[in-house]
Amino acid sequence: MSTPVKTENALDVFVSQARELFAREPDLDRRWELLAPILAKLLADPDVIAASKNWPECVPRDGRAENLIFYEDPDYGFVVNGLTKDEGRIAWERAQTRAHLHDHAHIYTLYGVLDGHERIERAVRIDDGSRPDYAEIRRTGESYVSPGEIDLVRPYEIHREVSVGERAVAVIIRSQKSGGFMQGRYDPENNRYWEGLGPRQTPCEMLPDQPGR
Repeated sequence: MSTPVKTENALDVFVSQARELFAREPDLDRRWELLAPILAKLLADPDVIAASKNWPECVPRDGRAENLIFYEDPDYGFVVNGLTKDEGRIAWERAQTRAHLHDHAHIYTLYGVLDGHERIERAVRIDDGSRPDYAEIRRTGESYVSPGEIDLVRPYEIHREVSVGERAVAVIIRSQKSGGFMQGRYDPENNRYWEGLGPRQTPCEMLPDQPGR
């Protein structure tokens, strides 16, 4: 009887190429810039796109968003997350105010749109940070993103992704798993600042019958 041959799927290939990049590139900004085209290949994979139709809805609870977690690297610490925005998530976003502008604290994030469309808002902080619970921010722009587009969010950059009324799916690569440290939150209408935990992490398979996972 022949032994079944293990084949690599798109996630396996991404992880392998990401690990090779992390091993050879110590400069963090350069590393995360070079990771974007590797993520682009994952976003373009037809098996990933098809599988995402059946990923569970990410449901916010207790003021926190939810992410699916597909992979956490044992050596470099980066994670592969998924985010689905179905009816429940879209309704939650609509109930939020501009206070949902946020940063990711010290980590790097690549936000890749897999399906649907979204609006990304960007802002910068313009006060000196000396007053507790206070922040002045200025909007620097917004853009509409489509499948295959990737946004690099560096440490402490202020932003938010907003639904445009349709189901949207993203694959998110983070330099560290969120949910275990505090991240900044901004209310520009009242110049208010506070911190909260990042998204809850729900284990999930990116692809059915993932070999070796």
